Amino acid sequence: MVATAFSAAVWGVEAFRIEVEVNCGYGQPGVVVVGLPDAAVRESRDRVKTAIENSDFRFPYGRTTINLAPAHVRKEGPSFDLPMAVGLLVACEQAPSVDLSDTWMVGELALTGEVRAVKGVLAIALAAARAGVRRLIVPAANALEAAVVEQVEVYGVASLREAVELLSGGLPMSRVRVDTEALLAAGADASLDHLDFADVKGQHFAKRGLEIAVAGGHNILLIGPPGTGKSMLAKRLPSIFPPLTLDEALETTRIHSVAGLVQGDLGLVKTRPFRSPHHTASEVGLVGGGTVPQPGEVSLAHHGVLFLDEFPEFKRTAIEVLRQPMEDGKVTISRAAGTVAFPADFMLVAAMNPSPTGGFADARSGKITSAEMQRYLNRLSGPILDRIDLHVEVPQLKRELILRAPRGESSVAIRARVIEARRVQQQRFASAGAGVAARCRCNAQMSQRELRTYCRLGPSAEDILSMALHDQNLSARAHDRILKVARTIADLEGKPEIAEEHVMEAVQYRTLDRQLWG
Repeated sequence: MVATAFSAAVWGVEAFRIEVEVNCGYGQPGVVVVGLPDAAVRESRDRVKTAIENSDFRFPYGRTTINLAPAHVRKEGPSFDLPMAVGLLVACEQAPSVDLSDTWMVGELALTGEVRAVKGVLAIALAAARAGVRRLIVPAANALEAAVVEQVEVYGVASLREAVELLSGGLPMSRVRVDTEALLAAGADASLDHLDFADVKGQHFAKRGLEIAVAGGHNILLIGPPGTGKSMLAKRLPSIFPPLTLDEALETTRIHSVAGLVQGDLGLVKTRPFRSPHHTASEVGLVGGGTVPQPGEVSLAHHGVLFLDEFPEFKRTAIEVLRQPMEDGKVTISRAAGTVAFPADFMLVAAMNPSPTGGFADARSGKITSAEMQRYLNRLSGPILDRIDLHVEVPQLKRELILRAPRGESSVAIRARVIEARRVQQQRFASAGAGVAARCRCNAQMSQRELRTYCRLGPSAEDILSMALHDQNLSARAHDRILKVARTIADLEGKPEIAEEHVMEAVQYRTLDRQLWG
């Protein structure tokens, strides 16, 4: 007898249907798995056999053939264990009343019959919803993650025996539900629980730069000696970001699900990611890759912050691969098996010392040789610096300020201004049509067309920008990024037009790199 169960496989961050065809026949006893399986899938025949026997079922005597279709797509991972086992039991008539026609299943089987968690469950649930599937059976540890997709009935099972009884009607159907609004509201509060900007003494110029960066989604570079608070400032950035929307949370969770980073008791990534890889990270670690492509740090930081401390200490090749995601908001990885695109809409926050020895004074007073200085600074190329909108100096604080500085402005107050500025931007882009609103969520994402429409300058403001371009020898890309930053500064002040003072402030965030690198 032949039985067909349905499962799903993940490629990149998308999932697609897999038909698990099981035939129990006669002949030499054994199990054959076909359909381009990898080693983990081939090993599943031993897990499935032992799990069936330890769940008080009888493993069929004879030749069993399992086909994973479509056969031209490589299958990897242990997530097909559960549908293979259930399909086998239906094929050998040990579960005759089980209906598999409108159900997808995923899950790894332990030798005891326990169903273990797998990666990519949210991507599978989204694919099931698009395909119009009514029911999805997943490991109990993944149930909350899948249940955020309300269009599909999600049921979590802890064992193979429970899955069979659920499908045959022996157990009551208890659908898993998640209150996504409550989760997101809790996430908005959680980001303010600790790491408040009020804890940072002084550094008003740096705080202003970070507020502008978050309000417009701009990349920012913090330059200062060790111990001036660069990391402390960066780690507090999530507290001034606007809360995640449901669409943003689903996109972020899908990527983390594929990487196996979603906590089973939460089901949804409810706060903006803050990723801080070590400077020894490889190119693949940053942008993703591998034989079966997996998301890298830039994708795990989607809708959040990618913080690169000791920026020049990263390998030059690793820094240069950031160009595409910084420009396009996605990473495209090509392999022999196909091409996959990972979302990577992140805000880059980089931090560095101004010189190899650490201090501004060493860089400007001749305490180190020009050759040493040049080798250090040349680790960052011009194209990378052009893609960073704001370059902010974080100087050493005076002793009196460290000891007696009053408590600074709270993250709650800064966040309120950021949320209002983002609201103004979203209204502006919504008025331009659904296409622009879908592509642009903040000023940093504006294209040339939006720049011409929303960043027009008066004669005096245009003269200031022209003078800055000439004096500092800035590129055309730097020109566009200055306009975007000026637009964000005007939005923070609630001004519909970009004024001279907005352009002047935006220009000053491009001068520090010319002082050091020029």
